[in-house]
Amino acid sequence: MKKRQQAPRRCEQPLRSNGSSSCARRGVRYGECQKNHAANIGGFAVDGCREFMASGEEGTNGALKCAACGCHRNFHRRELESDESSECTSPSFTGK
Repeated sequence: MKKRQQAPRRCEQPLRSNGSSSCARRGVRYGECQKNHAANIGGFAVDGCREFMASGEEGTNGALKCAACGCHRNFHRRELESDESSECTSPSFTGK
């Protein structure tokens, strides 16, 4: 049996300030739970959990389980939080 090789993580958006090509740090936040609890009977029902709250410390199995609803973190909507602010670099147009 062959071992699975993992590809190295790549930057999603490089920073180009001062000529450096370092990665932009982004925070990840997990929003509401989207697990369909009625999928096995052909329906659609979510539990109403609004935000992921880890039930354990980082690095443990409890860090992947939500304390509010008991679901795995993958069922919660993932939101990327960017530290960069986007500035408009295009010249402004004045209609005179």
